[in-house]
Amino acid sequence: MPISANPLFISAAHKSSGKTTITIGLLSALRNKGLRVQPFKKGPDYIDPLWHGSASGTPCYTLDFNTMSHDEILQLVSRKMSSCDISLIEGNKGLYDGLDLDGSNSNAAIAKLVDAPVILVLDTRGMTRGIAPLILGYQAFDPGINIAGVILNQLGGSRHESKLRSVIEHYTDVSVLGAVHKDKRLEIVERHLGLMPSNEDGEAQKKITDIGAIISSQVDLDKIVEISHLHSPKQLKSSIKSVPNTQVVSSEIRLAYINDSAFGFYYPGDLEALEAAGAELIEVNSLVDKQLPENIDGLFIGGGFPEEKLEALHANQSFRQSVFQAIENGLPTYAECGGLMYLCRSILCNNQQTEMVGVIPADAKMEETPQGRGLILFSETVLMPWPDETQSINSAKAERNISAHEFHYSHLINITEPLNYAYKIHRGSGIDGQHDGIVYKNLLACYAHLQDTNQNHWAKRFIQFIHHTRDTLSKSTDTSET
Repeated sequence: MPISANPLFISAAHKSSGKTTITIGLLSALRNKGLRVQPFKKGPDYIDPLWHGSASGTPCYTLDFNTMSHDEILQLVSRKMSSCDISLIEGNKGLYDGLDLDGSNSNAAIAKLVDAPVILVLDTRGMTRGIAPLILGYQAFDPGINIAGVILNQLGGSRHESKLRSVIEHYTDVSVLGAVHKDKRLEIVERHLGLMPSNEDGEAQKKITDIGAIISSQVDLDKIVEISHLHSPKQLKSSIKSVPNTQVVSSEIRLAYINDSAFGFYYPGDLEALEAAGAELIEVNSLVDKQLPENIDGLFIGGGFPEEKLEALHANQSFRQSVFQAIENGLPTYAECGGLMYLCRSILCNNQQTEMVGVIPADAKMEETPQGRGLILFSETVLMPWPDETQSINSAKAERNISAHEFHYSHLINITEPLNYAYKIHRGSGIDGQHDGIVYKNLLACYAHLQDTNQNHWAKRFIQFIHHTRDTLSKSTDTSET
C-alpha cells in the first residue's frame, strides 16, 4: 500500500510533560476509531514502547540515531507505514534536546528526516500568558520544523483552559488540538527507569482504555488525522524504493526467550531479525513454567525488572535449576542486563539477598543511583563467542566500535572467579568500566542492550552460532556412537 500520510511527531518542551500518557491515549483513541495505527519511539527505550504496542495493537519500533543510519530509519518507517492509516512517533525529552550541540541527534532531527509535523504537548501548570513566547520561541528556533499544533496538558480547569486558548489565538498561529485536564485516571505508576512496564501492570489494558476515552473526549482526533494528510511525505516515498526485501529462511532453530513480567525488554525488530535468521521463537515464563522447553537449541533472556519479582523468581526453583543445567551443558544463551542479574548467584536488594540461577560467580547488587546509563561504545575481543566474521578483531586497525545503550541500577560484587569478557568498553560502564559481556561456555551475558541494525546484525550471528554449536555437538555425538 503506498504511503499516503505523514507520521506525526509527538514531542514536548521538556521531559515529564505528559507526552507518553498523551501518546498512549491517542494511540488507543485512534485505534478505537477503526484506524490502523503504527507507533514508533525515538531513542533507546523498552518501557514506553510496551505501552504503545498495547494501546495500538501493533509493535512499537525504535528509531535511534546512535545505532541506525538515516537510511535505516527512513526504510523502517516507510516499511511499517505502508500498512497503516496513521503513525505516531513519540520523542524523548524535549523537541530540541539531544546530545550534540548542532541538534543532529535531537527529536527535531528525526521529525525533519521523516517529514513529520510536530504536535507539542505542553505542561500548562502555573502558565497563562507565558505560553505564547514559549510557542513562538519553539517556532522561531528552527523554521524547518513544522509545529502543526499543541495539546495543552495538566489544565487546572475550564477557566484555565479558556485563558490559554485566548492567549494562543491572540499571539500565535498555532492550533490548539486538545486541552487535557488534570485527572488521576491519567496517572501511571513511575519507577527509576520511567513508567512501570505494561507487562507488569495487571490493570494495564483497563488503564489504556480509560486514558484513550479521556483523550478522545478532550482532543480533536479528526483534526489530528487531517494534519497527517496535509502534505506528501516525500522522504518516505523516495526511501520506500530502496527498502530491502527481507527473505525469511525456514525456521530450523528453536530459540526459547523468557517473556514475562520480570523479563520483557525486547525490541520487536530484534525478534523479527531472529525469525528472519531462521529462529522459531518459543515464549517462556520464568515465574510459572517449571523448566525450559525440551529440544530447544538456544535461549535468550532480555532485560527487565527481576528485582521486582525476586520472591517469585526464587520460588520457581525447578526453572532456575533447568536454566543452570542447560547453560552448564553448553546451551547457547544470550542474556542482557536483567537477564545477566538473573544468572548471578543472587540479587541483593533492600538489604535482602535472594538466590538466583548461579551460573555467573557474582552477586548483583541494586543501588539507589544508576550504575550505568546512556550510550555505551565497545569493541569485541577475541573471546566473543559469535564474532563478526567480516571484521578481523585480531587486528588493531580493524577494531570497530559498536553503539548500544545501558541503563542499570545494579552492579556485580563478590566476583569469586576470573571472568572472560567479549567486550572492551570505550564509553560507558558495562561490568567494571572496562569490560562487558561475560563469556562462560556458550553463554554471553552483558549489561549492554543491543539493537539489530546494519552496524551490528547480532541476531543473525547468534543464530549462526547456535547452528554451529548444534552441528558440532551432533558430530561429536555421532563419533562417540561409532
